[in-house]
Amino acid sequence: MLRRIDMLASGNGLRTLPPEHRLAFAAALFLLGYVAPVGVQLLMVAWILRWLTVHARIQLDVCLRLLLLPLGFILLSLVALIVGISGAAPAGGLPADALQPLAIGPLLLFISRQGLDQAALVLPRAMALSSALLLVLLTVPMVEITRVLGRCGCPELLTELMGLMHRFVFVLADTAAVMITAQQSRLGYSSWRSSMRSLSVLVAQLLQRSLQSYRQLVLGLTARGYTGTIRLWHRRRYRPSPRHRNEALAGLLLLGLLTALHHLGPAATP
Repeated sequence: MLRRIDMLASGNGLRTLPPEHRLAFAAALFLLGYVAPVGVQLLMVAWILRWLTVHARIQLDVCLRLLLLPLGFILLSLVALIVGISGAAPAGGLPADALQPLAIGPLLLFISRQGLDQAALVLPRAMALSSALLLVLLTVPMVEITRVLGRCGCPELLTELMGLMHRFVFVLADTAAVMITAQQSRLGYSSWRSSMRSLSVLVAQLLQRSLQSYRQLVLGLTARGYTGTIRLWHRRRYRPSPRHRNEALAGLLLLGLLTALHHLGPAATP
């Protein structure tokens, strides 16, 4: 999946737009998604998916699968907000907003009405912010991100660390894929016991072998004259698109107007 994400970021339908425009658009969506009401946040998620599928020409199932990954962690974290735990016979009684108490041994589980209200606010916001980050992930390659950050005055040490960590992730993924293939060829995952044994060996040796592969990569760069800075040359000429610019500005203006009406107007948008 990492290779496919990198290929989509480098070959999507928005690749000819300046990276500054794509990053600014995603940053505006991220900030707006933080303060927007629930209805606007859900509308923002649908609009971002439209940009990814129509303008960037990325398959919808790919976008949804990548969006479901952070959504799974979000749903797990919401359990701590919704579910409360207390003793079987609390001295002060259950909270006033407790719903559906369930006794399990010495513990008493209940659903918090206040937690449900908080979850109803947190979940759409997290989806909107994750969608904005997904727009960056699938439309802006890491090389362009570091280049834009360098132009904005970001310290060179930070951009180099970002590039090195990005390459290390791919080295880690390649090393894991090779080790898993070798284990599967030896029937390492044929049963539950062998699967657990193979997984423990994989976890124990993955970091060591990844560091060894990364050390070989650094030695190869040093042999080719690496002095601490990697400068990449590109000849692609970006072409701003008035159509995309107008749609982005109109959409941001509409979302901002709905957000302002919600926070300031007496007849607030839900």
